[in-house]
Amino acid sequence: MSDLSAPLDLLLLPTWLVPVEPAGVVWRDHALGVRDGRIVLLAPREEAMLHAAKEIRELTGCLLAPGLINAHGHAAMSLFRGLADDLPLMTWLQDHIWPAEARWVDEEFVRDGTELAIAEQLKSGITCFSDMYFFPEIASELVHKSGIRAQMCIPVLDFPTPGARDAGEALRKGLKLFDDLKLHPRIKVAFGPHAPYSVSDDKLENVRMLAEELDAGIHMHVQETAFEVQQSLELHGVRPMARLSRLGLLGPRFQAVHMTQVDDEDLALLVESNSSVIHCPESNLKLASGFCPVERLWNAGVNVAVGTDGAASNNDLDLLGETRTAALLAKAVAGSATALDAHRALRMATLNGARALGLDEQTGSLELGKSADMVAFDLSRLAQQPVYDPVSQLIYASGRDCVQHLWVGGKQLLDDGHLTRLDEQRILVTARAWGERIAGKAH
Repeated sequence: MSDLSAPLDLLLLPTWLVPVEPAGVVWRDHALGVRDGRIVLLAPREEAMLHAAKEIRELTGCLLAPGLINAHGHAAMSLFRGLADDLPLMTWLQDHIWPAEARWVDEEFVRDGTELAIAEQLKSGITCFSDMYFFPEIASELVHKSGIRAQMCIPVLDFPTPGARDAGEALRKGLKLFDDLKLHPRIKVAFGPHAPYSVSDDKLENVRMLAEELDAGIHMHVQETAFEVQQSLELHGVRPMARLSRLGLLGPRFQAVHMTQVDDEDLALLVESNSSVIHCPESNLKLASGFCPVERLWNAGVNVAVGTDGAASNNDLDLLGETRTAALLAKAVAGSATALDAHRALRMATLNGARALGLDEQTGSLELGKSADMVAFDLSRLAQQPVYDPVSQLIYASGRDCVQHLWVGGKQLLDDGHLTRLDEQRILVTARAWGERIAGKAH
């Protein structure tokens, strides 16, 4: 325990403070104090100013919120951003993305692509992300170096992938990574079987057994398209969710990504198993995959988080923009203007994400004792005036360019829009060089 009489390491004085838990609350002229990387003070400004602090930051015109949590993505695929746009999912995957991955993806690609993704996410207000991609051990090094928080998913597929000749090798390497990182303060390792259509029953049973043994998450694309559901009915006689349930994969550790196709049986399985759904609206819209019924899931008690998916199908890692799309789409899908209001949308992008990744005791809300993962959004600009409800203004009238400062575990990784640990200019040059290489040999 830290000494309560010792000076605070950092005292933040925003105009608005939105803790997310308790729900729907906005505190005006309150302060937040950090010591040893944790939140130790939440108090009215006058009271907070009585505490000694090594650093005091005035955040006039800013809303201080928990850092955003991007609950699903493929970080290194940022180097494929815009490579094969305006195509349906299976054409996009089989004719373009999988061949490009076979040609280009190696340790260098993953290192450079992940660093590009981390830089973009930090500048977008994201303090934690879930990554499902090849060479997770390489991506983990970048997470460690950059200071961001992450869930690294071990990719499991039926066919050979970059970095693993088969699923057995992928799992062996994954277990070593799990062992290497089990005490890491910011990295959690999970299993990432790609999708029900690309992983066989025996491998899924293996994943379930290992996840139970290690108390690890299972992160999987599920029911992303109507075609996937139809194919499962033909091959297995049941929908993908029923098959996963039969194999014992569903449960509080299960993270079902996409879920654009949800019937009553699927909903019952989600509720009974306490599985989480990760909604990626912009990727689903772009690939015309369908609509996740967010309001219906939420009202049934399902934990729904939000993710950007990879930049190859989105095409950005802008979780604030993603959350606005989610809020607007939820209203259209539910046929109700009250569906997924701004406060719930923000909760989906913060605490719900933390809960889906099994990190809600550490992060996702501004509560005493939690890690100081925070972002300051500047709401003082012309297009955001006047401010009646700052959360509404954040979700419906703000872009990620309003992200001013960001901290993970009390360490500042973004200061006045500038990255403090990553060399943005070098990352830009490297990304452009990759673009020239891939464009030169892509066709």
